Amino acid sequence: MKYLLAMYLNPDVMAKLSEQDMDAIMTGHQEFIRTIRESGEMISTQALAAAGDSTVVRGRSGLPAVTDGPFLETKEFLAGYYLVECASKERAVELASMIPDAAIDGLGVEVREIVFFADAESEVPMA
Repeated sequence: MKYLLAMYLNPDVMAKLSEQDMDAIMTGHQEFIRTIRESGEMISTQALAAAGDSTVVRGRSGLPAVTDGPFLETKEFLAGYYLVECASKERAVELASMIPDAAIDGLGVEVREIVFFADAESEVPMA
């Protein structure tokens, strides 16, 4: 089973972290990547640019409307992800708990099962 481990950041929380805390996060990600590579569970990982540099495309009256920046109702934004393949949701949650961001108050890691992917042998209906 494939899972997306999506990391959400809050700039206010990040701004309050010490340089030592930031170094620990980076070291923790390096260790996590090594762990999931060695276990064969890693498919890919990506870090995203700052949310303020994003563009949003939404439908408006049947036409796409493009605006600058993230216009979400929250301070948190998607900062990056790990795509993993593991035996169960329980294992995916266990992996997510190893990501250093999960241990910091105000940050979080969302675990979502992948239900369709481009190289899938059969289509999975969307719920």
